[in-house]
Amino acid sequence: MTHVPSGNELARPFVPAKDLELSKRFYVRLGFEKILDSEVAIFRIGSSGFILSSFDQAENFMMQLMVDDLDAWWAHISALNLESEFGVPAPRAPAMQPWGLRIAYIVDPSGVLWHVAQRRSDMPQDR
Repeated sequence: MTHVPSGNELARPFVPAKDLELSKRFYVRLGFEKILDSEVAIFRIGSSGFILSSFDQAENFMMQLMVDDLDAWWAHISALNLESEFGVPAPRAPAMQPWGLRIAYIVDPSGVLWHVAQRRSDMPQDR
């Protein structure tokens, strides 16, 4: 068996942005912390994050944000009026999905679909 190095590894996906400046404002408004603002932007929330990068195609790109309190997140998202400020589709309220997760959906200015999901304390994959 091969030994895999282990330490403080961090995986950060590249999220496409058709309009980088608009998308940066969207994620800051949503509550992500911008930790780098350069040719790309790096955002963090909790212990995870992503790299926002200019790219003109975002079809079928999805992200999941696991949260401890989906109702509190929904109240936050609903109060932001994202559809008016950013021209995105109205967020969809939390609902139980057939696969067992309760999820609210939001779409960013580039069409990236975010699944904001209620963490299940009894499911190790939700941690």
